[in-house]
This record gives sequence, C-alpha cells and structure tokens, in this order.
Amino acid sequence: MSVVVDPSTVAHTTLGALRGATDGGVRVWRGVPYAEQPVGDRRFQAPAPLQPWDGVRDAIEHGPVPPQGRSFVGGGRDDPKIRDEACLTVTVWSPRREPGTLLPVMVWIPGGAFVYGAGQLQLYNGSRLAANGDVVVVNVTYRLGVFGGFELGDLGPRFADNLCLRDQLAALGWVRDNIAAFGGDPARVTIFGESAGATSVLALLASPAADGLFARAIAQSPALPLIADRETRARRAREFVDLVGVPPAELAGLPQRTLRRAAGEIQRRSAATSPTLAYGLTYGVDLLPRHPIEAARAGAVNAVPLIVGTNTHEASMFAFSKPPMLPTTVAGIDDFFERIAPEARGRVLAAYPDYPRRRALIAIGSDVMFGAPTWAFADAYSAHAPTHVYRFDHAAWHLRALGLGATHGSEIVHIQHSYGSFVGRKLHPLGQRVLPSVGRRMQRTWLDFATTELDDWPRYDSGSRTTRVIGSARDVSVRDPDSARRSAWAGLY
Repeated sequence: MSVVVDPSTVAHTTLGALRGATDGGVRVWRGVPYAEQPVGDRRFQAPAPLQPWDGVRDAIEHGPVPPQGRSFVGGGRDDPKIRDEACLTVTVWSPRREPGTLLPVMVWIPGGAFVYGAGQLQLYNGSRLAANGDVVVVNVTYRLGVFGGFELGDLGPRFADNLCLRDQLAALGWVRDNIAAFGGDPARVTIFGESAGATSVLALLASPAADGLFARAIAQSPALPLIADRETRARRAREFVDLVGVPPAELAGLPQRTLRRAAGEIQRRSAATSPTLAYGLTYGVDLLPRHPIEAARAGAVNAVPLIVGTNTHEASMFAFSKPPMLPTTVAGIDDFFERIAPEARGRVLAAYPDYPRRRALIAIGSDVMFGAPTWAFADAYSAHAPTHVYRFDHAAWHLRALGLGATHGSEIVHIQHSYGSFVGRKLHPLGQRVLPSVGRRMQRTWLDFATTELDDWPRYDSGSRTTRVIGSARDVSVRDPDSARRSAWAGLY
C-alpha cells in the first residue's frame, strides 16, 4: 500500500500541530505521543501530561513498540521492530470529510496478555475501518510486561498501580481533548479490544476514572482471570524484589534485561500455583476498586452500551504449550480444580459429555479463562446497560484442518479487514482476494454499533440470554446456546 506525505494532513491539537500522511486514501498520523514518555525518573510512574510544542511536528513514522519478546502476532515484515520504553503513542486514521462535521471515533486497545502487542501492528491496521465506516480510528500503545503489566504499586510512592490501565486512561483523555482536530467527535467514542485489550475494556467500565471518556464499548474474548486482588499482587511484588536482590528504591535504575527476567520468573511461578498470572490488572485500589464482575453485580459501572463475546475454540491455540492456568489436558484440569474448587469438579465435568476427548478438553480450557467469566459479567452488566453477547463460530478451512477451529483472536482479521497482514494471511489466506461473508457482516455490525444502533440484534438479559452466533454463512440469535456449561460454572466467578 502506497504511503505519501500530504501537506494538507496537518492537525492542530491543543498541544501543537502534527503533520501526517495518507495511506490508501485515508489520512494517518503515526507515533503521536499522548503523554510524556515513561523513561528515566518516570519509569514505573503514572503517565505525566504531555508538554506542548512549537511549530509542526511530523507524525509520519510509527513510534517504538513496548519492550517484549518475539510473538506470532508481530512477526510480519511490515510490523515495527524497534522496542523501547518510550512507547506511549497512538496511531490515528481519519477519512476525508465535509468541513465542520465530526465523525464517530473507535479506539482500539490491543491484547497480548499484558506482555505482548502494540497498536502499530499490521493486524490492527485501522485504515479499512476508517474508510469503510466513515469513522476516526485510534490505536493505543501502552506499557507492557514488567514496565506496565506487572504490579509494583505497593512498593512505595514511586510506583503507581495499574500502569497499563493508567496509560489507556491517559490515551482516552488525549482523545477527549484532541480528537476533534482529526475530525472525530469526542462525544461519540467507542472503545474496543481483544483478549487483554478486552479485559481492559471491562476494567474501564468498572473504573471511576473512566467515567465520561467513552460512550460505547466492545470486548472481544476478555480474559478476566488476568485481574487479581491487591494482596495477591503485593505478594508477587515482594517476591520480585527478593529475586532481583535490591531495595525498591533502586529498581528504576536497573537494566531492562534484569527486570524483565525477574518478572518472567515470577510469571512462571504464578502460572503453576495460581488461577491468575503475575502480569495483569489489580483491583482493590482507587483506580479499580472492584473486580469487574463484582462491580457489575453492584451496579458500580460506567453503564454504556456493550458488545461482549468469545470464540468457540478459544483454548485450541494454547493447547500445544499446555499452560496450567488454561487447562487443556486431564492432568491440567484435575490440578486446576484441586487448586481452585475441588468440590465443583464433578458438577462442571458433567456439562462436557465428551470428556476426556480433545473437544471437551479444549472447551473446558476455553471456559476457564474466557467463557465462564464472560457469562458471569454479561449476566450482571446487562441489568444496568444495553448488552449484546456473541459467540464466534467461524473458522476457515485450514484452521479446521489444523484442529484449531474458531481459535482465540481469529475474529480480529474479520473486523479489521487486515487480511493482508502477516497474521491475516495465515488465518484467512484467501481474504485478500475474496472478502469472506463473515468479514463483511462483522465489520458492518461493529461499525453500526459505533455509529448508530443494532436494531436487528436482540439485547441480552439474564432471563433469555439471547446470543448472536456468528457463523461462516450467516448469523443467528439463539437463547442461551451454552446453557449446560454456563450453569455448571455458575458461582465459580
């Protein structure tokens, strides 16, 4: 896709002017900072307000992605390769519009278990959403791993809690204050994300600090076990300090490699002994007073219209590595229930008639991390705001042949229409040549939700639990399609 500098793409923000480019006929601004970069003395601290500048700043090239290891999602030739802690940037796509008009805004929060990912990856390229839906798209990049997704907030005043969530809030504040300069309407902002990004979306619904920053929300495959209580996180932080071998006051000055290795070791320990991982969000603090499920049950949420759902075979892509917190083996499932709820094992397994065949093992692992907590959240949240629940069933032929089915994250390419990305070519090889029906339907539905209403999608409530089942050829609304499994998990989340 050709990219040219267009002198007309100058956006006058509240902080200064930014010169962008055009990408496939859509204006784009890359590497736009939304806060002061968290380097030097700012490491481990909350994002600081960005200082204004004079003149016109170029926003042509992507900023660095957060420090992280190699991942399949970011493995494409066109994905940014530079990794640095100075990563607090957004990418903005905006179609040309009539003067004086403001368009709806969609803010993408990428996933990756709070360890991997970035808004700049080609899988998340927002140009097609912007062009097809006449919306402004903003992709957020936030701190990950030990620098953002590892909780150190109880170590003292130099360590802020929930840094990745604080970064997302800072980005949303930037959108509120500046998106009109790019043609976006700050009163019509939809946040959407997948996996850890969807977990963040539900946390933002439960955070008092997010009130008024968005009007709608979409959560694709949230993994709510990535949110742990403050006491658990504080214990892991103390283990981390002991492992590094220096007092907390000296952590900010240590090399990246030392910090990342120590956090990785704590992650391995937590995966083997706990239902939650060392990386993730923390509740029981001012920013996130309650777990999102409990907040929804209490009505302590930012009650905006919501789409939330999961994929049929979420755990299939994880089955090869057999992570303990996402059990897909008989031994792993036995260990999970022994640690979490031994009295519920028989009741839950009875809901999977094929157990211990592979199909049932994948379904149990999927429900542990994604399905069961999502059902619990949807039941509670739907009492307070319009809620639409989906189940994504579509799988391209080669995903079925590989035994993956509708695996975790496989819906992203259909919503973004990023079939030409490295991951898009793997997930749907023919998508660049022949747009699949499911892609047309999903993108259109997401855009309709962000811009108008979903007249043909019945609302979800705890009585009917009407769910949109998204298939390859068509979508159907079904009452409580996973009732036996959902009932078996009731009370465990």
